Amino acid sequence: MNDGSVALTSKIERIKTSVQRFFGPWGVFFKGFLKHPVMVGSIIPSSRWTVQKMLAPVKWDECKLFVEYGPGVGTFCQPVLDRLRPDATLLVIETNPDFIEFLRKHFRDSRFIAVHGSAADVNDIIRGFGFEHADYVLSGLPFSTLPGDLGPKIAEETGKAIRPGGAFLVYQFRARARDFMEPHFKRIDNGYEFWNVLPCYLFWGWKG
Repeated sequence: MNDGSVALTSKIERIKTSVQRFFGPWGVFFKGFLKHPVMVGSIIPSSRWTVQKMLAPVKWDECKLFVEYGPGVGTFCQPVLDRLRPDATLLVIETNPDFIEFLRKHFRDSRFIAVHGSAADVNDIIRGFGFEHADYVLSGLPFSTLPGDLGPKIAEETGKAIRPGGAFLVYQFRARARDFMEPHFKRIDNGYEFWNVLPCYLFWGWKG
């Protein structure tokens, strides 16, 4: 590589770094969407109204392990950490290495764990950190567009992972997500949040 190529490459990297700093988490999220649109599902993070409504039914005083699938740039992470007990844990599972890198740099809370892996392996992952069950699992993964049988597999493994009395919290752009949950959760509460881009369906599947 000649000096001109090196200089051009260096300039491009500086521009990319400047753009990421300017846009912050939004820039990282947009980059993740472009690289993995099927897995991310949305070009814009969830609204604060979606976050508040989705987390409202959680009994925080009974929560020791809160798991999130596909946290992206951590839209839900700080609100969850703000509500968690001092001795509880937030464990997030993400397939995108760019998001994992961002999350580990951004969240320095000792209760926070970011795992680069698949939600289908949730039971192996939580056992690897010394937990038998999760109290709550949150997911914004686009179940209806996940490849192959990944959607049903994640729903099944989540049903096994959650303790009795806990819940699977799901927000989706399509109501079909409920179909994936029904075989594993006897009671599913429904909601809808208009103030989100796009408006989304909310589901709380309770483990009997």
